[in-house]
Amino acid sequence: MAPGSLPPGPTGIDVASRVIRSFDRNSAATRFGGLEYVGGFSYSSRSSDLKGVSAIRMLDQDRFLAVEDTGWWFAGTITRDGDGRPTGIRDARLSPILNPGGQASPRKGDADAEGLAIDANGDAVVAFERNHRIAAFADARSPFLSRPRFLPLPIPRKELRINAGIEALARSPANSPLGGRLVAVAERSIDMAGNFFAAILGDGGGVFTIRRDEAWSATDGAFLPDGDFLLLERRYQGFTHVGMRIRRIPGGEIRPGALVDGPVLIQADLAEEIDNMEGLDVYKATDGSTRVVLVSDDNGSFLQRNLFLEFRLAEGAAESN
Repeated sequence: MAPGSLPPGPTGIDVASRVIRSFDRNSAATRFGGLEYVGGFSYSSRSSDLKGVSAIRMLDQDRFLAVEDTGWWFAGTITRDGDGRPTGIRDARLSPILNPGGQASPRKGDADAEGLAIDANGDAVVAFERNHRIAAFADARSPFLSRPRFLPLPIPRKELRINAGIEALARSPANSPLGGRLVAVAERSIDMAGNFFAAILGDGGGVFTIRRDEAWSATDGAFLPDGDFLLLERRYQGFTHVGMRIRRIPGGEIRPGALVDGPVLIQADLAEEIDNMEGLDVYKATDGSTRVVLVSDDNGSFLQRNLFLEFRLAEGAAESN
């Protein structure tokens, strides 16, 4: 059902899940590069509107807000077993993302939500592709009836490709050199040297670039508590050549005009439990560990899966600097 055909407000849905006990399909290994696998699951719903999850933000250890590239909010609570491993989703809700008129956008070009951040005011900030724009929605804990407040595009519109625009949107830590400002990264909009366009939003911000390897596209990003930036990337060269990786970029090097890069924290392919990995977030668990969450976009295809995967930043993981 198209978002434009539904009234505003959240609708509860049932979500079925299947636990993924091992990230490696062929072993019980738990350490992968600089991350340790905690647990995860695949999930589905009889609702045809649960598809295309493109970004996620954890509101606390269990509650989350996500966006779909079909123009929906997706919210719920992660269930866990006795050891704290994620097992599924309860209290799941879907709601159309509203346009300035208080209605859902019926056109894909206006509804293609790709990036999500929660700003210092607690508002949900969404990046849209195709019709490129960034919009803030009041109260990320319940944004369902909020209308958008549009923000200036931090990357020149002429540089943004139609279906490869701003894909990642993340808020830096308040005590970092970026002072809590938002950072945006384009999926596959590149400069003359072939590097990703990126930008710092707000006063004192501006465009910078991230070194790109030819086969990879940027899909999301999030900041670690120390201010380093994790960039999630996807490689797709047909169904049998799918990959994902995360780079750790020094936060202190992100500034207008800079070209930044960083070491690979983890890289995986179809030997591991991955799909079209589109969303990434970081949060502090109650045990004090830093957790990294990944979600996939199934593209509404029965050949693909919706995944929720959780990792722990390993002690002794190489720092970017």
